[in-house]
Amino acid sequence: MRRNKSGLPKYCGWNTDHHGKRRVRFRKDGFSIYIAGTPWSEDFMRDYAAALEGLKAQTADIGMERTKPGTISALIVSYYALVFPTLAPSTQKLRRPTLERFRKDYGDKPVARLEAAHVAAIMAAKAKAPTAANNLHKLLHHLLEHAIALGMVTSNPAKLVKKFKIKGDGWHTWSEDEVTQYLQCHPADSKARLALMLMLYTGQRRSDVIRMGWQHIRQTENGPKIAVRQKKTDTPLLLPIAPELAQVLAHVPRTNLTFLLNAHGAPFEQGFGNWFRDRCNEAGLSQCSAHGLRKLAATRMANEGCTDRELMAVFGWRGMSEVSRYVRAADQVRLAEQAFAKGRNSEQKLSNLATRLDKTGAK
Repeated sequence: MRRNKSGLPKYCGWNTDHHGKRRVRFRKDGFSIYIAGTPWSEDFMRDYAAALEGLKAQTADIGMERTKPGTISALIVSYYALVFPTLAPSTQKLRRPTLERFRKDYGDKPVARLEAAHVAAIMAAKAKAPTAANNLHKLLHHLLEHAIALGMVTSNPAKLVKKFKIKGDGWHTWSEDEVTQYLQCHPADSKARLALMLMLYTGQRRSDVIRMGWQHIRQTENGPKIAVRQKKTDTPLLLPIAPELAQVLAHVPRTNLTFLLNAHGAPFEQGFGNWFRDRCNEAGLSQCSAHGLRKLAATRMANEGCTDRELMAVFGWRGMSEVSRYVRAADQVRLAEQAFAKGRNSEQKLSNLATRLDKTGAK
């Protein structure tokens, strides 16, 4: 990220408030907000990202007074103003393009006349991209719940429309053999290996891994740990550093803000997923991705018999549905092995009993 003449991020400058305190102020096109914390620190950059999203929301709201009341466009403008500020920046970034496409196609339509049949037709038009259709369905559900709160409608027609069934389990879960193949391709002191080890041995999303640095390491009585505040959920975590990860981190300089740097020697802001995909391709693993490592980390722990609450503590999940979605296959394998083991134990007990009966001559 480029610094301006004041040494601060774009649109930021030093300002003295009415209390005489020197603070950083974000200012652009009439949008202004103070940003707390030490410039370039993790908390500061999180607030800076929120300020950028606030600027986008304001830009999107230009001309809202010309929006016809009761329309889809008016509903989306209200959603931007009242709901968007409560969402995480990453969620805002994902939802905005979908909202704007929907606004472009149906913005002039009255919300009150939107029925389940219309939602079903909109979904059907995206049948060739079922995941995208389901994401739109989820967003329409939230949007129409906001419409109910505003009194624009009395019910949510999206609730009456079923999502598409997605075949498979989504992102491919890495196998242990695939991890070995990747490690054989990328040496111990390479950035490619560091990226894999960070994701596999913390179990965190790529959006969290690219922000990790030495400033997040905490020395505790039970050994070193890494502090994480998940970007997607804002969940704080403190995770043990596995010996395997510690060995790789020993090669990482302590002079950088983050462990992982892009080709320009700066922290990854975007493009990490594509960069890691290229590293997988180099190892002959075109089917593998960054997210699949999170699934393998969860699978490993599930196979070791970790409880749901233990998994939630590691991965930051808030509900049991998320746990089951990730470890369903792992549980099946582990439980099947336990069941067969119990069956073999029962057979052995019966065999031992029969042997004793034969020796005593009992009938």
